[in-house]
Amino acid sequence: MSGTDNRASDEPVIDLAELERKYDPEMAFRPTGRTVALLVTAALVAMSIYHYYAAGFGLIRELVHRGIHISFVLGLIFLVFGATRRENDTLYPSSLLRPGGIGIWDWGFGLLAVAAALYLPLLPASAVSVRVGNPSGFDVFMGTALILLTLEAARRSIGWTLTAIAVAFMAYGMFGQYMPGVFRHPGASWNALVNHLYMTDQGIYGIAVGAVAKYVFLFVLFGVLATRIGLGKLFIDAASSIAGRYAGGPAKVAIFSSALLGTISGSSIANTVTTGSLTIPAMKKVGYRPHFAAAVEATASTGGQITPPIMGAAAFIMVEFLEIPYRDIVYAAMFPALLHYVGIFAMVHFEAKRLGLRGLRPDEMPQMVKVFTDNWLAVIPLLILMFLILSGRTPDYAAVWGITACIVVGFITPHNRLTVKDLIDALSLGAKYALAVGAAAAVVGIVVGVVTLTGTAFRLSFIITQTAANIGATLTPLLPDGWVTINALALFFTLLFTAFACILMGAGIPTTATYIILVSVAAPALSLLGVEPIVSHFFVFYYGVLADITPPVALAAYAAAGIAGSNPFQTGNTAFRLGIAKALVPFVFVYSPALLIVTQGFTWEAFAITLTGATLGIVLLAGAFTGFMVAPLARLERVWLGLVALLIVAPGLTTMLIGVGLASPVLLRQVIAWRSFRSD
Repeated sequence: MSGTDNRASDEPVIDLAELERKYDPEMAFRPTGRTVALLVTAALVAMSIYHYYAAGFGLIRELVHRGIHISFVLGLIFLVFGATRRENDTLYPSSLLRPGGIGIWDWGFGLLAVAAALYLPLLPASAVSVRVGNPSGFDVFMGTALILLTLEAARRSIGWTLTAIAVAFMAYGMFGQYMPGVFRHPGASWNALVNHLYMTDQGIYGIAVGAVAKYVFLFVLFGVLATRIGLGKLFIDAASSIAGRYAGGPAKVAIFSSALLGTISGSSIANTVTTGSLTIPAMKKVGYRPHFAAAVEATASTGGQITPPIMGAAAFIMVEFLEIPYRDIVYAAMFPALLHYVGIFAMVHFEAKRLGLRGLRPDEMPQMVKVFTDNWLAVIPLLILMFLILSGRTPDYAAVWGITACIVVGFITPHNRLTVKDLIDALSLGAKYALAVGAAAAVVGIVVGVVTLTGTAFRLSFIITQTAANIGATLTPLLPDGWVTINALALFFTLLFTAFACILMGAGIPTTATYIILVSVAAPALSLLGVEPIVSHFFVFYYGVLADITPPVALAAYAAAGIAGSNPFQTGNTAFRLGIAKALVPFVFVYSPALLIVTQGFTWEAFAITLTGATLGIVLLAGAFTGFMVAPLARLERVWLGLVALLIVAPGLTTMLIGVGLASPVLLRQVIAWRSFRSD
């Protein structure tokens, strides 16, 4: 579990880069010749240097910064992603129609995308303000080019789903006069649509692209550099030293290492591949079944997107939407993330006890003292980053100093020392990770632009809340008087509809895109029912992340299955079960916002009751799913404990105490059985 590879001798050698490329479409770059590879690397490095300079030293107008970011993203995507899967898997020889092995049409698309992305931002601000609402013919041409090329870039780097959604929204924007009922609107001409999506900050150049250009890119780059100077290795080795010796040790190492690595990386698949290459073979070696080992790693790794201080891209976009400091997002995310890992840990522990699995032997674990002696300098950039964020500095300011610290530490540390080549590789890789999320943000800008142009959000919010209220009105008479109100049922079913939509959309598009699209609809609906904005945003965010381990498209689980050699669908089902806490916690903080700390009317009493109840309920639910706590559970006990656990999780002192009382007979029998087992 240390720097050396501790796989059993019969474990197959896995190409981790190819595995990530297979399961993460955002990294499926096509092969190129040496000349093009050098050109692409130079452009990627230039992209990283530009964003570092713009955040730390540049005074660049916002629209210009967003335009330069989009030009880098789109121009590079047409070079590194082929139009078809075959092009991504084939190295073509250089020819007249394929200079450098890349089709001349892709070179043309890339150049046109760069020109269209920069055309509007580089116009004088006075000229832009005059032409908004009355674009010239050339404005419409450049806007049309950027819209179409953005859609194609997203199709290549992410897949068809998000592109199809954007096209459907654009069609709705143009032909709304033919829609039925509340969906009908006057419709917009193509020129009017292009004007709104291209000439204003409500479309492609909107909040999503702004957040990615300003914050997300820098934090992705920080994560790559921090890992390169040894922080990732430090986390994995430290987790092995702390948790490896206990029952089922490698699985607990997977949880701790993924949680720690998640603090510097917001990518579920990258986390899965990085830590899973070590933890999954070790879990199998001590007796965990392959699909369970893969599911543990996948579920723990998805926590990276919700674990502070560096969360997924959606968290930074949340800052722009809510107009609050990133520090507040960090505070709000701490305890929900903790509950996610508590749930996984409890299930892993009970499974290890049920199967009688051993921990790691001393010779299989790194020595804690040596781990920190060799790599302690790598912690400094993360401490600097956290200090600046928690002191109220802006995320981009903190990220710039964090990146600077990584470079300085990398050049002075005796271990994991950075060379100039290493730095170039890290700058290149950081930009690679940011390409697909940049394209997704631009396409989501199209969707959001149509929503603002047509007022769709308010129409859908009305339909959702009205449908939920109708269901509540139907069910209320069937329940005892005073048990629940129509408004309470309306809120519950609105949350269910939203959660289902998040999981459904998250099966085909990235978390960030799911969050932005659905929060545009869900936030107004939940606001009508009295839910605070930060709570509704976190609710959508959490369920978008859950899609990474929810079949039929559970990319993190499938990547882990590739390492474990297990059935992908079985792995996904197990991962969803292990991540059940992530599905429950959003409902907890909606009904008791105190769990997020920074909400209105926060009290420590409400926070303590909510956290205690959620923790107890999640642990009991883990026992019910596993069929074991300190002794085996009978089938009826599992069902009873599962139902009671939901009552304990429900926020409120009364429900928690009633739930604990109802669970007491099962827990008492567990204690008696455990004592009997020990006496034997």
